Amino acid sequence: MFYSLIIAVLNRPDEVRECLDSLTLQTHKQFEVVIVDGSQDDGLKSLVMGFATQLDIKYFFIKGLGPGESRNYGCEQAKGDFFLFLDSDCIIPSKYLEIVDGFLKENPLDAYGGPDAAHESFTPLQKAISYTMTSIFTTGGIRGKKRHIGQFHPRGFNMGISRKVFEVTRGYSGLRAGEDIELSMRIIRAGFKTGLIPEAFVYHKRRTSLKKFFRQVYRFGVARINIYKLHKNELKLTHFFPAAFLIYCVIMVLSLFFLHDLFELMAGFLCFYILAIFIDSSTRNRSIYIGFLSILTTFIQLSGYGWGFLKNAWKRIVMGDGDGVKI
Repeated sequence: MFYSLIIAVLNRPDEVRECLDSLTLQTHKQFEVVIVDGSQDDGLKSLVMGFATQLDIKYFFIKGLGPGESRNYGCEQAKGDFFLFLDSDCIIPSKYLEIVDGFLKENPLDAYGGPDAAHESFTPLQKAISYTMTSIFTTGGIRGKKRHIGQFHPRGFNMGISRKVFEVTRGYSGLRAGEDIELSMRIIRAGFKTGLIPEAFVYHKRRTSLKKFFRQVYRFGVARINIYKLHKNELKLTHFFPAAFLIYCVIMVLSLFFLHDLFELMAGFLCFYILAIFIDSSTRNRSIYIGFLSILTTFIQLSGYGWGFLKNAWKRIVMGDGDGVKI
C-alpha cells in the first residue's frame, strides 16, 4: 500500500528537521511526504526541500492556515491510498510504516491511531509531560491503550485514514483545537471501522516550558466543550475529572481558613494521589527527578484543562454564548 504522510507545520525548524530525518530511515519505502506550512513566511522551504534527494516530498506554503485546514489541503494534494497525519514534533521509529502496513493487511481498518512515547533524548520536563499526558492517574490512560470505552478514537499526532474516509467526511472541521477528536467522531458516525495499532508508536515531543504546556491543555479544555456542542453524546465522565480536581483544590484551600478538619481530610486524599503519581512516574522513567516533575506537570495539566473546560462551559452552556472562549 502507498501512504501519504501529511504534516502540518508552523515554524519550529529543528523539530521539522528531526521528523524528516527519522522518515528517511523508514524500512517501508512506499510513501510520500506532504508538508503544508502555515507559518508567516516560507522560511522552512529550503530546509524541507533539502530532503528531496532522500524523500518523495512536496512542500506547500499557505500563510496563516490552521492545522485542520492544512491537513485537508495536504489530502487534496496527496496521491496515497492512505493518508497519515503526523505532528511535526514527532520522531518516527524506522519500522513505523512497516508495522502499519503489516497490520492493515491482516486487520483492514478505515482509520487507525497509534500511541506516543517519550524518546530517550527528550528532556526531563518533556518526559514528565509525556507521562502526565498518558498516565492512568491523569488522563485515564485513554491515549493509545488497548482498552477503551466504545470504538477507538484516533488522535491527530499519529493517525491514518483511507482515501475513502476523507472523501466521505471531507476531513477536518474548522476547529482550532480538538479537531482530531471531532474528526474521529464523524468517522465513526459514518460507519467506518477504526482501531488502535499498539506497536505503531511515535516519539512525541512535548512543550518545552510549563507556560506553553499550560496554554496547550487550557485549549484542550476549551475545545472539549466546543466538541460537546457539536456532538452532545460525546461528553464522558472522564472529561469532568480535571474540572473536579480544580474545584477540589480550591475547596481544600478555602477549608484551611474555615474548616480545619475538612482541610486535613482533603489534603490527606490529595497526598495519596500525589504519592501514587510520584511512585508510578519514577518507576516508569527510572528517575526520581522526573517523578517530582510529574507532580508539577500533573497539577498544571489538570488545572489548565479544568479551567478551560469550566470557563467555556460557563460561556457556552450556562450563558448561551455561541462563540464561547476564543482559542
